[in-house]
Amino acid sequence: MNEAHFHLAVNHLPIIIPAIAAIIMAGGFIFKSEIVKRTAYVIFILGAISTFVAFSSGEGAEEIVEHMGADHHLIHEHEEVAEKFALCSHVLGLLSIIGLWANYKRKRFSNIIAALVLVASLVVLFFGRQTGTTGGEIMHKEIRADFKAGAEEEHEGEYDAD
Repeated sequence: MNEAHFHLAVNHLPIIIPAIAAIIMAGGFIFKSEIVKRTAYVIFILGAISTFVAFSSGEGAEEIVEHMGADHHLIHEHEEVAEKFALCSHVLGLLSIIGLWANYKRKRFSNIIAALVLVASLVVLFFGRQTGTTGGEIMHKEIRADFKAGAEEEHEGEYDAD
């Protein structure tokens, strides 16, 4: 398994894990369950850890796809968004550690932290979506905004004028 393959294998985790944790955290609020909130915190922390793994594998993947002819501009755009996403994900992980501690120690402000974590998770999901989209656009022309689905088909019959 080369670095690009590894990056492809792990890069979905930092996006999917916080989405699942956000749903679980919302469930903790709906059902007024502290154990459910603690579960969400642990999952958010795992999401932050997975961000370290995906982000650290990006450089090696970049080298491989550049040799395959990928557009450097698209790679740079993905890298810029991924940096913001990683920062937000790590902040969410730290907030989750604080929230887990506050919840476990039954601090008065634990519900405020839980709400803050839930809002922060929405920011992480926003940047996660952008990161995933810009990453996919590197090698998948069909998901780019400027892609025209019938462009190849339009030119197929032009040379059959006989």
